[in-house]
Order: sequence, then structure tokens, then C-alpha cells
Amino acid sequence: MLKEAWMLAIEALSWMEKDKINEHLALAKTAKQLEISDVNALRFAHRLLYETVRRRNLIDRFINEVLKPKALSEFTLGVQSFLRLYVYQTRVAKNWSKIDVEEAKNIARLARSILGWNTLQNVEHVLGFLLTESPEPLLKGLSDEEKTGLLTFHPTWFVKYCFKLFGRKEALDMLEANLKNPPVYIRVNTLKGNENEILEKLSEDGLKVEKVEELKYAYKVLSAKHAINNTKSFKEGLFYVQDKASCLAAEAASPKPGMVILDVCAAPGAKTTYLAQLMQNRGAIYSFDYSRRRMNVWRGEVIRMSVEIATPIIADACNPLPIAIEADMVVLDPPCTSTGTFAKVPSAKWRLTQRSIEKMAEIQWQMLENSAEKVKPGGTLVYSTCSITAEENEMLVERFLKWHPEFKLTEIEPKIGLPGLRGMEKCQRLYPHKHECNGFFIAKMLKSKLE
Repeated sequence: MLKEAWMLAIEALSWMEKDKINEHLALAKTAKQLEISDVNALRFAHRLLYETVRRRNLIDRFINEVLKPKALSEFTLGVQSFLRLYVYQTRVAKNWSKIDVEEAKNIARLARSILGWNTLQNVEHVLGFLLTESPEPLLKGLSDEEKTGLLTFHPTWFVKYCFKLFGRKEALDMLEANLKNPPVYIRVNTLKGNENEILEKLSEDGLKVEKVEELKYAYKVLSAKHAINNTKSFKEGLFYVQDKASCLAAEAASPKPGMVILDVCAAPGAKTTYLAQLMQNRGAIYSFDYSRRRMNVWRGEVIRMSVEIATPIIADACNPLPIAIEADMVVLDPPCTSTGTFAKVPSAKWRLTQRSIEKMAEIQWQMLENSAEKVKPGGTLVYSTCSITAEENEMLVERFLKWHPEFKLTEIEPKIGLPGLRGMEKCQRLYPHKHECNGFFIAKMLKSKLE
């Protein structure tokens, strides 16, 4: 089991580096490639990979210090991945204090059998130093933001950004919350039957859940005997794995049976399937996404959840939407920097720069403009992101309202988040450290009726 787990983790981390994909995709791709299905191996590899990637900046800095005058980037992807995983497992996981020489020797043996003796011999001599050197010197002479970045495992630019936006104390609380795995939430699918009956079936499947009181059908998963995606209840479409914040976005839209709704950037299907549920499968939903691969996932989810009113349309919302319809409601959840999901997808924080925020805001602006064109007078436009930045949220909505005076912000129900920044109190924000979910932003805008 251990060899399979380490093989999985090394290969998955290498794929992440090579193809710039996230942890989930890399693990799925690697497990299929290596034909590994052992549940224990998959679980161990999952933890090892995620926790290593989460702390990547400090781990890399430590390795490069020990390797001097060489650098980590001079070695093959396999060796780079192994060294990162090795430092996490032998040092970081033990809070840098306890040294287990036997474990380190066993891991080195596994690495030789996976990567080959010749491949590993170039770094064999540094494994002992990696096991015993202190990380303390890495923090000397650094600015407050740089030190905070290393201690909370975030890029320095992001720490500076958060300090400026939220203040030091609030920012620190949020950054530290990103080190914990957030709870898993599910949304019970009442298109498949009575809520209480579904809850009984979940219990039979070994799922212990707790109601999120402010939301209609959301539950926090307290424990599960098996991987929840492998349960009978999941396969029968009795629930959807959906973050609390995402559930709020659908409920904030407050769709009614019989409405015509455009779901823009719809894949992989969380919004479409929840909107259809709230509409009791009556009305019409047109779901847009540019990615054929993601829309194939959407199709599978729509079938699994017994949604009958959704039509898929492959289209890039940066261009005018190819449909001659004025909708009662347009729901837009555009691509974003995902700065609210760093706890769940740690690799996202290492792919971004300050410039990423500006680039993403421009894409979001184009999509918002194109979405607004399809809202009928008296209709609703709902905009949401899983980002905590002001540029992608309040500043974008401010700009939109300035250019489109026919739209006005309206109150969002239920109120489970905090008011938006920059005086936009009708918007809602959710934060990992306050709401136990992804960082999230929602704005709901009404279009005035014709005179």
C-alpha cells in the first residue's frame, strides 16, 4: 500500500507541475494511469499530496537552502516531487521537531524502487540534511508580509493584498483558516423524493449529516463510512456535493416554477441542478459553458439529479450569448481567481499573481455585459464568485451599475454572510474563517420595468 501511495503522490505532483492541473485532476489521472484502486493507498496519497502542495513555498525555500549552490529546479520532475513530499512527511507533518530516522530510510527505499537508483543518487546525500537542518534561518531578515507568507503558506503578494483589504488581524485569521480542510457539504435532492426519506437512506449508507439551518436543503457531512461519491445514495442522485456558499448563491437567486433562466458558466452542474430543484422541474433553464469536457460532466449530473428542464449550450460568455431570449433571470458565476477556495484547492494560490486579478476582472466584465443583455425588464441578474478580491466583486459591480442605471442592487435572502465591502451592504460575502465554507461573493440586481 505504501509504495502505491508514494508512487501516486510523486506522479500526481509531477503532472501538476507539467500540465498546471489541480490536485483532484492529477490524482484521478494518475490513479487511472497506474491502475491503482486500493482505497488506503488513494487516501494516503491524497493527504500527502494536498498537504505538501498547501505548504509549497516554505518547503521549496527549505529544500533550496539545503541544496545550495544547486536548486530544486535543476532536477527532474520526479525528483522534485519526491523531495517536496519527503520534506512534508518527515519534517512538516512532525512540526519540524521529531526526527524518525527509520521512517526516512523506508521512504528513501521506496523512492529508489519507484524512481530508480540512478535517478535518485544525485540527491541521496542531501536527504540526511533535509531530515536534520532547522528551518529557523529561513525567517531571518524578512519583512512582516514575507514572514507571514511563509508561516501561513501563502504568496507574499497575496498576504500584502489581504492586509490592505481586511487589516492585519482579520487577514491573519482568514489566512490561517486556509490551512484547514473545510467541511464537506451536500444538498439533498428533493426532485428524487421526500427530504426525510432521503435522509434515512443517507443514514443507511453510513453518512452522518447535520442541517445547515439557514439554508433549505444543505447539510454538513459530519462523518462517512465510505467515500461519499461511491455510496448508493450518491449514484441514485439523492444528493449533490455542494459547498454551503454555492447553495446560498442558488437560493439567493430565488427562482420560481415556470421561469425562463439562463445559467451562464454552468458546468459542472451545481447551479443548474439546484435551480431546477427550486423550480420543481417546471420552466426552462438554458445552461451555457465554453468547455465541452466540463459540459459532458454537466450532462451526467443533470441525468443523475433527474433534471428535466435544462438545455446545454456550448458557448463562450465573453461573446454575445447565442440565444434570442429575454430571461426572467440570468445567473452568472464566471471564472475567477478562486482566492476563496485556497483551503480546498491549495495549488490555486501558487498559480496566481497580482496581475491575475486584473485579467480575470476584465473577463468577468465582458461576461457580465453579455449576461445583462438577456435580462428582461423586471428580471433579475445574479452575479457570484468564489473570490475574496474587491476587483472581481464590489468594484466590478460598481462599474456595472454606473454603466447600467436600469439595474439596482436588491436585498439577498437568506442572510448568512456579511455585507459587501465599499458600502455595498445589499451584497453578501462569506469567509472561510467565519462561515466554514469557501470565500464567496454574491450580488443580486433587479432590472427596472419599461415606462
